[in-house]
Amino acid sequence: MVDPATDTAPDAPGTDPAIELLVPEIDEPDPEVSIVVPALNENITIVEFVRWCRAGLADAGVRGEILIIDSSTDDTPQLALEEGARVLRTPKRGLGRAYIDAVPHIRGKFIIMGDADCTYDFRQLAPFVEQFHAGYEFVMGTRFKGYIEPGSMPALHRYFGTPLTTWILNRLYASKFSDIHCGMRGITRDALVRMHLESQSWEYASEMVLKSVHLKLRTTEVPVRFLKDQEGRVSHHRRMGWFSPWQAAWINLRAMFVYGADFFVFKPGIVMLVLGLLLTLPLTFGAITIGPITFSLFWSLAGVTLAVVGLQCFFLGCLAQTFYDPTGAARERWLHIFRYDRAVITSMVVFTVGLLLAATLAVRYVSDGFSFEHSIGDLGYVAITGAMLMMLGFMTFAFTLLLHASAIRWPAPATPEGR
Repeated sequence: MVDPATDTAPDAPGTDPAIELLVPEIDEPDPEVSIVVPALNENITIVEFVRWCRAGLADAGVRGEILIIDSSTDDTPQLALEEGARVLRTPKRGLGRAYIDAVPHIRGKFIIMGDADCTYDFRQLAPFVEQFHAGYEFVMGTRFKGYIEPGSMPALHRYFGTPLTTWILNRLYASKFSDIHCGMRGITRDALVRMHLESQSWEYASEMVLKSVHLKLRTTEVPVRFLKDQEGRVSHHRRMGWFSPWQAAWINLRAMFVYGADFFVFKPGIVMLVLGLLLTLPLTFGAITIGPITFSLFWSLAGVTLAVVGLQCFFLGCLAQTFYDPTGAARERWLHIFRYDRAVITSMVVFTVGLLLAATLAVRYVSDGFSFEHSIGDLGYVAITGAMLMMLGFMTFAFTLLLHASAIRWPAPATPEGR
């Protein structure tokens, strides 16, 4: 039986008893667009915000619902409900968690997100709707290509924090966003579900952006108007103190780095591996002199270090791509390249060749009475190359096992047709 107060089945699997959905008397039965916005003690602005949303939906010519995710201690939910918005009452668990809680209650095909403080002009929804109808799945608002009202954005955010973190994310993910912290953004419900958001706090904003890249969503930007706080209202950052913006920046950077770990190891690993092999392999049979430089045993040891660290970084990058690719394409690619039989046999061959090369020095050591009474000559170079091949072979074997184990532990996601 469905509880009319919550519009959900109380005993349905996954229902959180701490969440309550309040439905207004006049409710849109079949919305195309859902405006989904968290609110915390916004009684100063919530009435005007809901009216802005209705004006924006009317201007865009679409049917829509307004879903306020509320954990207020004031009369914000009552005011929103009286204005015709749906209100999802949730515990205060963080900004990102608010969107996670809202997903089962979103009815529209297209979602527009933002803030309930009237800093983003929700009277201008038409550009988002137009891009959705054009086939885009993720529509980012951008204040820098739109309008920023004087006094609305602190100089530290406008000229340093937001441009810097946007630049970092674009470098990490080869994207072209201009304002990754813009709170007004749109996404299809299907794409939001596939994102499987995990962030509980401010970092959800970066997680959405970077997962849009991983999912290869059709993405575009639209200019938005950013307005200063209305008289009497203090932003959440200011309520929490001077440290809040720095904390938000730090946790957003953490999300960028964690989900983009392969940036730091994958390509650098390839470069180190190639340099290491170029240094070590030519020195296998002795020192080489080129002009004034003699590449001796120490260069060979440096090459081994580069090659081993490089291959390790490369493999870590492959695993990072596998773990953080929600489409499963990266896993399939690496499973194809490192097919079990082929990869294991190759690693065994490389390890065996290395063992045979290293054994030449071991044989000399035994024949000299477990000491090196005579000069080992070029055998040292041979043994170093052998040791490197043994390490590279074993690392490839171990990586192959881990890669195939991950495919068992985390099967490939279902295709859109099979969802």
